[in-house]
Amino acid sequence: MAFKHNIMIAAIAVSAAAMPPAQAQTPIASEQMPVTGSVPEVCALQEARMSPGTQENFRGFSGNTLQIAELVDPSTLAANAASAEIEFEAVCNFPHRVRLESQNNGLWQTDGRQANPVDGFAYALPYVASLNWGDVSGNLDADANVRRIAEQRFYVDQATAGQLRLRINIDAGASNIHANAPVLAGIYGDTLRIFLEPR
Repeated sequence: MAFKHNIMIAAIAVSAAAMPPAQAQTPIASEQMPVTGSVPEVCALQEARMSPGTQENFRGFSGNTLQIAELVDPSTLAANAASAEIEFEAVCNFPHRVRLESQNNGLWQTDGRQANPVDGFAYALPYVASLNWGDVSGNLDADANVRRIAEQRFYVDQATAGQLRLRINIDAGASNIHANAPVLAGIYGDTLRIFLEPR
């Protein structure tokens, strides 16, 4: 009897194991739900900061104004050399264009102190702005020959992120009339603009 009982238990156990679970008998319903999103074409340019150890004869920033320490040599009144490298954290997620624009095409008097040029004296100072951004590099030559807007455009063929570097360089003796000319008294300035924009 005990032997038969053992067989019966084994048979019942096999039958229970062979039965499909109750879930398998219920049909499964499904529905696809696509998820989509859109990323607009965007460029962003953060605040400017001085690259460490790259400035000569610049005090640094006062707000968003870059200040030259000594514009002229006090013994000759000729322009002193000055240079600085400025960095911007930047990103553009599509092929784009960088545009550098000088409002005055050089450093010109901004205080209206001297309305007319004086023979032998410089009344504007040229400079060069050099750009490095991703695979692109180039210069805007603000030659100070004529007071006008000057610009340079650079085309970038791919999305780019990282540091945009701008170097401003004024040569010793720079002048709009001849090298080492004394510079007329006054406050000199220019507004340099950087644009990251569609091509």
